[in-house]
Amino acid sequence: MSPGGDVPDGRSAPPEAHATDAAQDRDASPEAHAPDLPHDRSQAILEAAKRIGALLKRAGHPFALAGSVAVYAHGGSRYLQHDADFCVLPDDADAVAATLREAGLAVRTPPEDWLLKTTCQGQNVDIIFSLAHEPVTKEMLERAHVLPVDSVLMPVLCPTDLIRSLISAFSEHYCDFGAVLPVARAVREKVDWDVIRATCGDQPMPAAFLFLLERLDVIAPREQRT
Repeated sequence: MSPGGDVPDGRSAPPEAHATDAAQDRDASPEAHAPDLPHDRSQAILEAAKRIGALLKRAGHPFALAGSVAVYAHGGSRYLQHDADFCVLPDDADAVAATLREAGLAVRTPPEDWLLKTTCQGQNVDIIFSLAHEPVTKEMLERAHVLPVDSVLMPVLCPTDLIRSLISAFSEHYCDFGAVLPVARAVREKVDWDVIRATCGDQPMPAAFLFLLERLDVIAPREQRT
């Protein structure tokens, strides 16, 4: 994790990829040079999340906030660095894209086949329909918690699904435990760790991360759990 506490969003992309996307998207967007953007980058990302969340709510699309803004909504760090992330159902992706376009936002289809991208308030926003190589499901969205995000209520990915998506994305090519460790500390009391262990705890990288959490006394070892 960066010193401020930004967090990946369940995808196997290195941090430098976000930086490249950010530069390209800001250059391509007419909102990039809007004069009334907050000087605080974290606040700018929150403003983007609030606007997108309000658009999706008004249109009636099932969704849940994900990524670092979701961590913030659950009580984690407010220092945000990269983008805002929203989960939607795969079958709703086209309808969501149409809603964003009707609101005047350009929607881009990147080479990756699990998300769409837009720019709002000069900030990157990812519309994700697959987390950690698994499709977003109705059940996942139904488990979301409705929380205030800088005063705007919206569904936020539940902590268990949030952590599971983050650690399931670990691989030999991208395995930044340091980015997710502070997130696990921030939401540990809200996570069903038995579900985490049952769904991804047998995979090598998630198992290693869970072992690290045990050694650091973030969570209790499996044998001590009741």
